[in-house]
Amino acid sequence: MTAGLLVLLVLVFVAASGLTRLLCSPASMRGHLNHPNERSLHAEPLPRTGGLAIFGSVLLGIIVCVALGEETVFQTNGILWILGMALLLGAVSFRDDRVGLSPGLRLGVQALAAAGVVWGAGLTVTAIPVPVVGSLSLGWLAVPVTMLFLMWMANLYNFMDGMDGFAGGMTVLGYGFLGVIAWGGNHHLVGLAILIGTAASGFLFYNLPPARIFMGDVGSVPLGFIAAALAVMGTHDGLFDIWVPLLIFSPFIMDATVTLVRRLLRREKIWRAHREHYYQRLVLAGWGHRRTVLAEYALMLACGATAVMYGRVGDSWRAAMLLGWVGVYLLLAGAVRRVEGQAQAAGAAGCETLRFPP
Repeated sequence: MTAGLLVLLVLVFVAASGLTRLLCSPASMRGHLNHPNERSLHAEPLPRTGGLAIFGSVLLGIIVCVALGEETVFQTNGILWILGMALLLGAVSFRDDRVGLSPGLRLGVQALAAAGVVWGAGLTVTAIPVPVVGSLSLGWLAVPVTMLFLMWMANLYNFMDGMDGFAGGMTVLGYGFLGVIAWGGNHHLVGLAILIGTAASGFLFYNLPPARIFMGDVGSVPLGFIAAALAVMGTHDGLFDIWVPLLIFSPFIMDATVTLVRRLLRREKIWRAHREHYYQRLVLAGWGHRRTVLAEYALMLACGATAVMYGRVGDSWRAAMLLGWVGVYLLLAGAVRRVEGQAQAAGAAGCETLRFPP
């Protein structure tokens, strides 16, 4: 790492930390408070403007790079389209945080942003590699599958921004691992990935349990979108296959996707707020924010390390890694159910003790 890059990252971290500190005051934006609802795990209203600090610091970092003549990494067609579409999503999400927008309008803007990446930047996932077996060509499905992936990642990141330090930690580690892999492959997505990870670390300082601020939709929606867009870019350019970013962000992808499917099977209204994600269930079962988020961080580190190794081994090992993680997630789902059962049993025993004292 060069001295100039180190100074830049320190500047971005300090800027993100300082901006987040300013935004922590509820008086800074009274209309942007996250009030507790059916989905919330917190009891007091908190600011939800942390995303402004993250992206404000990232833009500062880009401006400094341009001023120093190092702007080429951000002038590639794909990166420019990704940044432009992310800023569009951020602006709409900022408005949504403030006054609330219809789901149809939000999805329409997300579809427009996804189209910008697919047609403007020319980025699609054209095939799904299956280790040992071969590669599954998507054919005409490449465009709709890529667009759905971009939109789903934007939304699931928002769904998972519901616990102190959770989405912020995933951003630091997820983008950090993407940056490490891109650095090793000398790919231009490294600049944006490292800047976002660094800015998120400055925000995370105030988002750790007990959180003083949340990133809000203005942060979570564009962050999820950029993560998906960089995943598509890396896949399109041959930096990695799609399983690498899926592994990195799998703690979010698996929780959000399984929860959505489970609610669909029960014919529930999936747009309604709820507390059925695995991380929410652990907090409600008595683990609390700190213990749950530390366990999630350990899971994120393991997934990221596996993703790094995935690109350095043969097909047999890759198949073993993917199957192994399927098994791990099945075990983790069972473990959450056991924790809930133990909490319910302890609660029932406590009630019996109160009703029938010795």
